[in-house]
Amino acid sequence: MKRKLILAGAMLAGFVLPALADTTYYIVQDTSTKKCRIVDQKPVTREVTVVGGDGVVYHTRNEEETAMKTVKVCTIE
Repeated sequence: MKRKLILAGAMLAGFVLPALADTTYYIVQDTSTKKCRIVDQKPVTREVTVVGGDGVVYHTRNEEETAMKTVKVCTIE
Protein backbone atom coordinates (compact mmCIF):
# COMPACT_ATOMS: atom_id res chain seq x y z
CA MET A 1 0.00 0.00 0.00
CA LYS A 2 2.80 2.44 0.90
CA ARG A 3 4.56 1.56 -2.32
CA LYS A 4 1.49 2.55 -4.36
CA LEU A 5 1.19 5.86 -2.50
CA ILE A 6 4.85 6.69 -3.07
CA LEU A 7 4.58 5.80 -6.75
CA ALA A 8 1.41 7.89 -7.14
CA GLY A 9 3.08 10.84 -5.41
CA ALA A 10 6.13 10.59 -7.65
CA MET A 11 3.97 10.48 -10.77
CA LEU A 12 1.95 13.48 -9.60
CA ALA A 13 5.12 15.45 -8.91
CA GLY A 14 6.41 14.52 -12.35
CA PHE A 15 3.37 16.12 -13.97
CA VAL A 16 2.96 19.14 -11.70
CA LEU A 17 6.53 20.41 -11.28
CA PRO A 18 7.22 21.13 -14.98
CA ALA A 19 3.96 23.06 -15.17
CA LEU A 20 5.08 25.27 -12.30
CA ALA A 21 8.37 26.18 -13.99
CA ASP A 22 8.55 29.82 -15.03
CA THR A 23 9.11 29.41 -18.75
CA THR A 24 8.83 32.42 -21.01
CA TYR A 25 8.99 32.58 -24.78
CA TYR A 26 9.85 35.46 -27.09
CA ILE A 27 9.36 36.10 -30.79
CA VAL A 28 12.66 37.45 -32.07
CA GLN A 29 13.62 38.87 -35.45
CA ASP A 30 17.04 38.52 -37.03
CA THR A 31 17.97 42.11 -37.91
CA SER A 32 19.80 41.18 -41.11
CA THR A 33 17.42 38.61 -42.66
CA LYS A 34 14.16 39.88 -41.08
CA LYS A 35 13.18 36.28 -40.27
CA CYS A 36 11.48 35.45 -36.99
CA ARG A 37 11.86 32.52 -34.65
CA ILE A 38 10.77 31.41 -31.20
CA VAL A 39 13.26 31.44 -28.33
CA ASP A 40 12.93 30.61 -24.66
CA GLN A 41 15.53 33.09 -23.41
CA LYS A 42 15.59 36.85 -23.76
CA PRO A 43 18.14 37.76 -26.44
CA VAL A 44 21.22 39.68 -25.35
CA THR A 45 22.86 40.31 -28.73
CA ARG A 46 22.18 43.04 -31.27
CA GLU A 47 21.76 40.52 -34.10
CA VAL A 48 18.19 39.81 -32.97
CA THR A 49 15.45 41.98 -31.53
CA VAL A 50 12.29 41.08 -29.63
CA VAL A 51 9.23 41.64 -31.81
CA GLY A 52 6.75 43.90 -30.08
CA GLY A 53 9.29 45.18 -27.56
CA ASP A 54 10.70 43.71 -24.36
CA GLY A 55 7.29 43.71 -22.66
CA VAL A 56 5.85 41.02 -24.94
CA VAL A 57 6.31 37.68 -23.18
CA TYR A 58 4.44 34.42 -23.75
CA HIS A 59 4.17 31.79 -21.03
CA THR A 60 3.27 28.78 -23.16
CA ARG A 61 4.68 27.63 -26.45
CA ASN A 62 1.16 27.19 -27.82
CA GLU A 63 0.25 30.79 -26.93
CA GLU A 64 3.39 32.04 -28.62
CA GLU A 65 2.87 29.97 -31.79
CA THR A 66 -0.62 31.45 -32.15
CA ALA A 67 0.76 34.97 -31.76
CA MET A 68 3.52 34.21 -34.28
CA LYS A 69 0.89 33.74 -36.99
CA THR A 70 -0.30 37.34 -36.53
CA VAL A 71 3.13 38.99 -36.68
CA LYS A 72 3.39 41.00 -39.92
CA VAL A 73 6.85 42.56 -39.58
CA CYS A 74 8.87 39.47 -40.41
CA THR A 75 8.87 36.16 -42.21
CA ILE A 76 8.68 32.91 -40.28
CA GLU A 77 11.89 30.89 -40.19
